[in-house]
Amino acid sequence: MFNGFLLTHWQLKLSYAYTILISFVIWHGNRFLLFTLRSYFDWFNKPVRKIIALFLAVSFYTIPVSSLLLAGWYYIFAGGQVNRQILFTATLIIMICVVFITHVYETVFLVKESESEMVRNEQLQKAKAQAELEALKNQIDPHFIFNSLNTLSHLIGENPGNAKLFNDSMADVFRYLLQNKGRNLVLLREEVHFLKDYFSLLKIRFENAVQLNILIPAQLFDHYLVPPISLQILIENAIKHNEFSDDTPLVIEVSLHENELTVYNRIQKKILRKPSSRIGLQNLAERYKLITEKTISVSKDEKGFTVTLPVLKIN
Repeated sequence: MFNGFLLTHWQLKLSYAYTILISFVIWHGNRFLLFTLRSYFDWFNKPVRKIIALFLAVSFYTIPVSSLLLAGWYYIFAGGQVNRQILFTATLIIMICVVFITHVYETVFLVKESESEMVRNEQLQKAKAQAELEALKNQIDPHFIFNSLNTLSHLIGENPGNAKLFNDSMADVFRYLLQNKGRNLVLLREEVHFLKDYFSLLKIRFENAVQLNILIPAQLFDHYLVPPISLQILIENAIKHNEFSDDTPLVIEVSLHENELTVYNRIQKKILRKPSSRIGLQNLAERYKLITEKTISVSKDEKGFTVTLPVLKIN
């Protein structure tokens, strides 16, 4: 006995097989519709259209197909005596189940798609940040070479002996630039050593008119990391914007306080022929933000100019 109909053993088996066939047709038909609609409607850009399209597609497929297949069951196993009330109820139940499963299926898909989109966006952001960082690094070399060649040109006319010494020392400084161009962080010891080499170039040209005081205990040099070529840019910036001579030397101080490097100089303002492009400081600020996710601090008053660089402590 099945749903009020007397069925033989084999008819009962075939009846169950037929209901499995109904489930198979409904499932794979709706699955095909879901995948087809994904190429036309996007959850992120057109969510309302996607919901309407899904509901209409599922309804127009599930209701007629379910009704026809259920009616076919009556014709095969019940001699064509269709119970319309049972057929309507069964079709409604199938429709509710399909809507529920579609909801679950699309929710899982949407969660996975959101995660994939987040990963893609993160990868794109990293690639963009890396490209920006490489572009900033590539600005350093031409900037340094341009200023060094200007200095060398000045020395050739004023002091040929110092010009040769400057050229030899510049090779050592440029070697550091090349060796560390691909690195995002270096030990503070390496950066300070490079700064001293760079300042020796300035001493060749300006002699006692410039002075550098590094007020950092030597035992701390190996405990901090900084982006390479950070301090050199600040020294270069101070030289560019200040007047100095043997009688009124430019004194630059580099100190370390609570995980922050501070570079300070008294303002002896120089009148520039052209407005400053501020490429050096802007480059440094952007590199710092990309590498360390920290910002540099620039402060200026009537007496002095201070730049503070956050450094990363090695645990």
